[in-house]
Amino acid sequence: MKKKRHEAIINLIEQNCLSTQTDLLNKLQELGFETTQATISRDIKDLRLVKKVDELGRSRYTVDSGDSGELIGKYRSIFSHSVINADYAGNTLVIKCYTGMAQAACAALDSMHWEGLVGTLAGDDTIFALCRTPEDADRMKSAIEEITE
Repeated sequence: MKKKRHEAIINLIEQNCLSTQTDLLNKLQELGFETTQATISRDIKDLRLVKKVDELGRSRYTVDSGDSGELIGKYRSIFSHSVINADYAGNTLVIKCYTGMAQAACAALDSMHWEGLVGTLAGDDTIFALCRTPEDADRMKSAIEEITE
């Protein structure tokens, strides 16, 4: 569901001049997404949306060009199509991938700049991700499950 909502958000900000979280929330609800302002706030952070002034002088959300929205989308796609599942013990997250895909998925994971992620190590089909706390590992596991749905 999160992946579909993120795709919808990108499409909405490309097609509309949306300058507030409320504007974005209303547009998503028109499309049938049941969500909250808090979720929208996290989505904005996850997608690295920023407000910029357009050619008409209006403030609007856009994808941060510092990391290229297209590149972020590709990383998410690689990650979501490579990962089978994730679990954690303590503050270590173990991410199982399809054979030969862990290196690419790990590079994508690193590019997403997860809060609470200390570092990663990838083999052929497994990624170990060291998180600062068990709570960070739990949060990452949940987020990975949403991305790979």
